[in-house]
Amino acid sequence: MPTATPPSPDVAIETRVFWERFKKEIAAALLILLLGVIAFVGYRFYTDRRVAAASTLLAIAKNAQEYQQVIDRYPNTAAAADAYILLAEAQRKEKKFAEANTTLQTFLAKFPEHELVSTARMAIAGNLESMGKTDEALAMYQQVASANPNGFDTPVALLSQVYILKAKNRNDDARRICENILTQYRTSVWAGEAMQQLRLLKPSSSSAPGPTAGPTVPPMIAAPPPAPQAPPQPKKP
Repeated sequence: MPTATPPSPDVAIETRVFWERFKKEIAAALLILLLGVIAFVGYRFYTDRRVAAASTLLAIAKNAQEYQQVIDRYPNTAAAADAYILLAEAQRKEKKFAEANTTLQTFLAKFPEHELVSTARMAIAGNLESMGKTDEALAMYQQVASANPNGFDTPVALLSQVYILKAKNRNDDARRICENILTQYRTSVWAGEAMQQLRLLKPSSSSAPGPTAGPTVPPMIAAPPPAPQAPPQPKKP
């Protein structure tokens, strides 16, 4: 059975010489690696504790002030993102629509890839409607519908456009959107509402039909007027 050949004295000497020449550099590299591992573990531990603390604080938050506290103490966390949405909802309930939209815009700027981005835009559009800014609300609903055609908010955004367009007497545009909902989202729960709205819509260009004119009799062949009758003669005594 073959046996492993022991290292030659030259290799052992070269290894020892290499170690003696570069032992400081090797020790420094190992120390840096060790410090990096310690820093990573410490960061993960700090992050996990911070995330847990933020989630706990959000769970007990009940009003706008407490939601703002979560945002201030734990920014850039998932709990802070949720706190922005809850804060905007609390402001909306207090009819602070402009402030709610400012909160939602901040959320969109800080968390552009969040799964509730379309929900935030829908809330902005609803607040704009409440402020009477229907043109801006309509544009926001259109943005939601075009940004993610397969999103769960898209049929709602389309129906919201229908209500605004009806109020503006743009019934033809509203009808096209209803037909689009029935075509693209026929299995959604909103298809029935789209059908109902389609039945209620009337063409914006329609007008009441005027009275139907009867056949005109030419004056030359019209029946002559009755001849005047002579007054009755007095009876003789």
